[in-house]
Amino acid sequence: MPSINATAIRAGLETLYFTGAHRLARPFFAGVGVILTFHRVRPPRNDAFQPNRILEITPRFLDAVISRLRDADVDIVTIDEAHRRLVEGRHARRFVVLTFDDGYRDNLAFAWPVLRRHGVPFVVYVASAFADGRGELWWVALEEAIAHADRLTAVLDDEERVFDCASAEAKWRTWDTIYRWLRQRRDEADLRRAVRQIAAAQGIDMHAQCRDACMDWSELANLIRSAPVTVGAHTVEHVVLAKVGALDARAEIANSVARIEARLGVRPRHLAYPVGDPASAGRREFKLAAELGFKTAVTTRPGVLFAEHARHLTALPRISVNGAFQRLRYVDVLLSGAATALANGFRRVDAA
Repeated sequence: MPSINATAIRAGLETLYFTGAHRLARPFFAGVGVILTFHRVRPPRNDAFQPNRILEITPRFLDAVISRLRDADVDIVTIDEAHRRLVEGRHARRFVVLTFDDGYRDNLAFAWPVLRRHGVPFVVYVASAFADGRGELWWVALEEAIAHADRLTAVLDDEERVFDCASAEAKWRTWDTIYRWLRQRRDEADLRRAVRQIAAAQGIDMHAQCRDACMDWSELANLIRSAPVTVGAHTVEHVVLAKVGALDARAEIANSVARIEARLGVRPRHLAYPVGDPASAGRREFKLAAELGFKTAVTTRPGVLFAEHARHLTALPRISVNGAFQRLRYVDVLLSGAATALANGFRRVDAA
């Protein structure tokens, strides 16, 4: 059941593609490079209720995207090379960086064989608690709780509410209500507490769920030995940094770096802000990443890279390869910069 927003986005992408506007816009808005965001890569599921489908694509689509990039004659580079080109002002050829957030095990099982076949480098941003097997993928827990319930009880604003989940349509309504409420919490602890209660009531072990979904340290170490992968930091607990105090935000980032270095023997020089939208990471977080010595830090603010981003290396935009929009023509439009230029009011840099 696509949202009104998803329907509008799809309509906009279709319009830009079939009118050819994206081709006309490309010389003006394509920028010097693009950082693409991926999360999960695994075979398609047939369930009618898949709210987190936006975070997953199929191996076949990943293969098609990389082939499309090859045909577009762009350089697929490491995040360190992208940093170097931005800093040195080397923009003769457009480049693309492939990034994978969270460290899902399906990246190893399904994405890595595709990446290996194409011989391309990539980045995995690791939340260290996920690799430890004690993290909370609260969005996954919420989907599972609703998916397996006919009725679900949740305490929202100190009020116990009972939701009908007997049909796919009812499950989507329940998800929309609870997810919207969760994202509006000003305190990260409130969000976590609410999901823990929902998960516990449905018999879901969130730590076991984490261990099932995410690579552990030995798997990450094996990946590093066999793949052209850069390991980046993604905090410890995958908290929304803007919703915790300054000291806690610093500790989340710094402790994740220390944990990754201790377990993998590599010190992350690149950071991805969890969630990464303007409500999750802003000027305070951008400054903090710079103070902690990161070469780059990426957001989920939509956009391509321009030469001006050399002055905002800890506030870099990315383009999400969204599982609800698995069409190569949408990738073409997004790579052209036309859609994100419109979304950003034609601002090249959004680092506020």
